Amino acid sequence: MRVAIIHDWLTGMRGGERCLEIFCELFPEADLYTLFHIPGSVSPIIERMAIKTSFIQNLPFLKRSYRKYLPLFPMAIESFNLKGYDFILSCSHCVAKGVIPPPDTLHVSYLLTPMRYAWDMYGEYFGEKRNRMIPFLIHYLRMWDVTSSQRVDHFLCTSKHVEDRIKKFYRREAEVIYPPVDMKRFRLQERKEDFFLMVSSLAPYKKIDLAIEAFKRMGYPLKIIGLGPEMKKLRSIARSNVEFLGWLPDDVVADYYSRCRALIFPGEEDFGIVPLEAMASGKPVIAYGRGGALETIIPYDRSREDTPTGLFFYEQTVDSLMDGVERFLKIEKEFDPLAIRNHTMKWDTEVFKKRIKNKLKGVLKGVRSTLFTQ
Repeated sequence: MRVAIIHDWLTGMRGGERCLEIFCELFPEADLYTLFHIPGSVSPIIERMAIKTSFIQNLPFLKRSYRKYLPLFPMAIESFNLKGYDFILSCSHCVAKGVIPPPDTLHVSYLLTPMRYAWDMYGEYFGEKRNRMIPFLIHYLRMWDVTSSQRVDHFLCTSKHVEDRIKKFYRREAEVIYPPVDMKRFRLQERKEDFFLMVSSLAPYKKIDLAIEAFKRMGYPLKIIGLGPEMKKLRSIARSNVEFLGWLPDDVVADYYSRCRALIFPGEEDFGIVPLEAMASGKPVIAYGRGGALETIIPYDRSREDTPTGLFFYEQTVDSLMDGVERFLKIEKEFDPLAIRNHTMKWDTEVFKKRIKNKLKGVLKGVRSTLFTQ
């Protein structure tokens, strides 16, 4: 049985690539199609796959400026010839779900999110001073996004938040299978240092600027791990109490998680792997109370019997985040690191692998029973 895995692009190990890694373990003989691939940027499990790229791979200044090629992405993903494959599994946050499958090929899409910049986060990505051509481009992307959603036979998704958006934008049903967290990567540590932590790509919708402004006023140490197009702008508004650490290896990131006081998470995410990684390290999360964070974080509340794993602030403003941090400082000792870590066990990689394997076996029943190697 021939299997094709489709992924948007391969430039680093983020939440989507953690899911892709599991798919590559389940289907090690599959061909992996992606718009473009920066060699060495993803894990060995993904790198050893038979990776096939589109014409985007050969465009100039790709590593630095691939976002500028967005108008070409639908055409590029449709250019893949998938004739002869029995099963297609796409892992998509942009265009991967829009491949054109042969009529007799089953297509299951694990949707990380509908295109954020084309739908509900259009304003956050492009702002008010956008290029005049942007509205025309986004109008085209929205039409293509809805049309291409009809090429998928079964939708799986990362959260109830994403499930609602699939229903709203595509008028399709989806089943929630939460993404994986590799619990073995993270550990509890008794030593706690005096800093707060952010782990994030430096993109506008992540609201890193909001956190920097809040900590500028409060003066508490904040360390930021990540790279992105906003780096120069964010550095210009930060003070000496905010430290930019750039990209760091997984083991070093895990060490920072284990030593911080709490994770700061001011953006609205479809699911949000980072809060779970912090909680797997026994650390509480101070998060904006919308999106996927509502499905993973148990907020501090004296009237609840649940063990709290963090707290929410409910307005994406500097004052609201500052209030959340000050509330946390008053109750910091009431958070139990072991209980926080135990809360995250339901999202462990092995749980995800078992659920996704059983689901795919169900939809593939009658196609071929000997599909899986693990």
